[in-house]
Amino acid sequence: MARNDYDPASAPPDGRPAAKAPLFDATATPWRGSLNGEALGSPVTVLAYGNDTPGEGPRLHVHPYDETFVVTAGNARFFVGDAVIDASAGEVVFGPKGVPHRFVNLGPGRLQTIDIHHSPRWIQTDLD
Repeated sequence: MARNDYDPASAPPDGRPAAKAPLFDATATPWRGSLNGEALGSPVTVLAYGNDTPGEGPRLHVHPYDETFVVTAGNARFFVGDAVIDASAGEVVFGPKGVPHRFVNLGPGRLQTIDIHHSPRWIQTDLD
């Protein structure tokens, strides 16, 4: 189905060039890396996170901007404020700005995520 969500004339190009930069070493597993959006002239920062150990994950932390998590492999349990959300490959979890969050690998096997920080720079305060 064709989409026609907006008039292209209402949002003309702003002159920024297309760009690329590495996010992670694709020969290493699990994938881990980060790319600040400012390196590409982008308003978002992207992280690749992975681990092979059930129960393991990032520590509790908070950001001054929203974060979107894309589970690309495995199963995770997200703790976002008071919410506990289980997510599997193909699902997306949203973490609002200012709300402490963390997640763990539920297993079995590898957990792999792509984490989109709605900021041109990765800004974080660890809480534990």
